[in-house]
Amino acid sequence: MTSPAIHPCFLGPYGENDTLLEKLVVEFLRDHVYWRRNFHPEDPPAIPTGAAGEPAFRDFEARMRRELHALSASLKRSVPFHSPRYIGHMVSDLLLPGLAAQFLTLPYNPNNVSIDAAPVTIDLELKVGLQLARMFGFVDDPARPDCAFGHLTSGGTLANFQALRLALALKAFPVALRAAAPPGLALPGDDEAAFNLTPAATVALLDAWNGWLALQTPAERRHWRRALAAQRLETLGLADFLARHPTLRSPRVLAPVTAHYSWSKGMKLMGLGRAQLELVPERGMRLDPGALEEILERCQRERQPVLLCVGVLGSTEFGTIDPVDELVAARERWAAQGLGFGVHVDAAWGGYLATLFREPGGSLRKLSAMREEFQDFPAPEVHAAVGALARVDSITVDPHKLGYIPYGAGAFLCRDQRAMALLAEDADYVFSPGEDGDFFRRFRQLGRYIPEGSKPGAAAAAVYVTHRVLPLDHENFGALPRESILATEAFRTAATRFAARMAGKLHCSLPFEPDSNLICLALNPAGNRDVATMNRFVRALHERLSYDPRQPLQAREFFGSMTTLRPEILGPEDTARVLASLDLDPATLDAGGEDDDRLVILRHTLMNPFLLDTGNGISYLEMYFEYLERTAAALVAAP
Repeated sequence: MTSPAIHPCFLGPYGENDTLLEKLVVEFLRDHVYWRRNFHPEDPPAIPTGAAGEPAFRDFEARMRRELHALSASLKRSVPFHSPRYIGHMVSDLLLPGLAAQFLTLPYNPNNVSIDAAPVTIDLELKVGLQLARMFGFVDDPARPDCAFGHLTSGGTLANFQALRLALALKAFPVALRAAAPPGLALPGDDEAAFNLTPAATVALLDAWNGWLALQTPAERRHWRRALAAQRLETLGLADFLARHPTLRSPRVLAPVTAHYSWSKGMKLMGLGRAQLELVPERGMRLDPGALEEILERCQRERQPVLLCVGVLGSTEFGTIDPVDELVAARERWAAQGLGFGVHVDAAWGGYLATLFREPGGSLRKLSAMREEFQDFPAPEVHAAVGALARVDSITVDPHKLGYIPYGAGAFLCRDQRAMALLAEDADYVFSPGEDGDFFRRFRQLGRYIPEGSKPGAAAAAVYVTHRVLPLDHENFGALPRESILATEAFRTAATRFAARMAGKLHCSLPFEPDSNLICLALNPAGNRDVATMNRFVRALHERLSYDPRQPLQAREFFGSMTTLRPEILGPEDTARVLASLDLDPATLDAGGEDDDRLVILRHTLMNPFLLDTGNGISYLEMYFEYLERTAAALVAAP
């Protein structure tokens, strides 16, 4: 049964909490108006009290109402993300605290790049970073020098760009410091050693540099800062930087084959080039540690620097979780052999699942305690991966996905805030001096460190208030992903029954066991052995689960999504296994025909917390499989 704790969290599939949301919106709109009137109450109203009766006013209001009614009518054709009948992409209903906080903040229109433009919401954004840091096990005490730092972005793509940007700055800084050659500072012995430090070792060197600077006179400090700036990659650009250091090569990023396409975008954007992104083979749609080890051995042998190893916590296509603990272990093992690199985890999708693993006091929950709540979640490997998040160098997470916050609210987290000094950018008309000082004083000039030049403070307010109402631990926010994991387990059970009912008519299999609340389904008509024919069948099925502008929204019983399995990503072993489970002839895969170079499968995102509505005696998942049974049978029977 859906936890009663979730009942007040959303507007609801039926708009059940409309009165609560309306009261909140009206109350705080009035509060905003009173704030305006009391700023300087001696100022007279600039808009005359009788303006509403003017013909121009009435004409403007009529035009505005007409356009708003047209917009409202058009929006009724939107995809019903709020409904338990929507199990397609990574979208669901929005949490009321975040929605109300965003409504409340929008009229104030804060711009979270500078304390001058957002004196309130910048602090909220910095606190959001600390809230997320605690969820992942990072240090979240701003009084500590090694405290984590996080900020919001438009989404996971920009957060991944920020990860690349910071990793490159950390990679190049020790080389630039050697070139500047400040006397008396202990530096790596050569450029290659400097280029192969880990992020933690670079932060320690940065700390030593700042300590050395503090001992110099003001004039000497200015001189050495300029000398260092002239040697930095950020000044020279990658081509000139490498030309000055001919023993070095452009660093490589190692990411799993399941990595989001934003990594390819980011490599191009950073000037590193797509060719420097090497995809690590998978095993069961999870990064293969053995394959990673072979690549790292080759990189060391060829003196090829590695910038980052990327792990995925909940792939966007399959919901699988990479062995983060293995990546962290590889970083330490190879650093000892002179090949240093950072570890970044792209947890855009699965990051908020970490609430299920976190005690209210901040410690990691025991696997045994978690297994009491579910049939078989989490797998020991998943528990180990989440437990290792505290030791990675940076993380991407999207509050606008499993955080149930309005778009766009992604987030980037850096394990050690001291590293962010390498990204600082100055603009006198926006930022005032203040690099020194406590955590909040330093980062209130947020625009110095982030890619954006403008960003909405309303998003920060939405995330902060939500995390305050629902703290990021298993007893509070964890109630939401708990429902989705239970729904995933129910989906697996329903899929098994569906497969039994369709025996002799349809082959049905789960290509991969889910690690999260995203699950795929592969279907092939019985008797068919041709890949292209199966793909046509699944595409036709997906059409009946997709938005159709030619039909009323209510004509669709359910909404789903699809993806594909490509043999170059699957690898030979998994490809053979999936083909056999569907009774497909391997010779028909990539045989030169149309639409036969991959397997088309259905994909389901089980975010909605009301999929198992036991209070009303409804399982939307059972209803979905009944619909799938009718639809598939009709397609199989069609000539």
